[in-house]
Amino acid sequence: MDKRSLAQLAGRFRAAEARTEILRQELAAAIRQADTDGVAQKDICEATGYTRQQVRRIVKADAADRDDEQSASSPQHNEAH
Repeated sequence: MDKRSLAQLAGRFRAAEARTEILRQELAAAIRQADTDGVAQKDICEATGYTRQQVRRIVKADAADRDDEQSASSPQHNEAH
């Protein structure tokens, strides 16, 4: 294995990591949408291969993000302390 081949392989690996991160985010958004649409958690788990705990964490993380956004835009948050 020469340096150029190694660099090419490492570049391909980094590109795959980037694509994986994008797909992970898309899947998380799809899981949240399925939850919002009323898809049973059991069905989400069967479709994704995730555990119920993983699905709960993904859905809960979205709810926490929304809470953070709401508190950041609230007048109380913008007041000087």
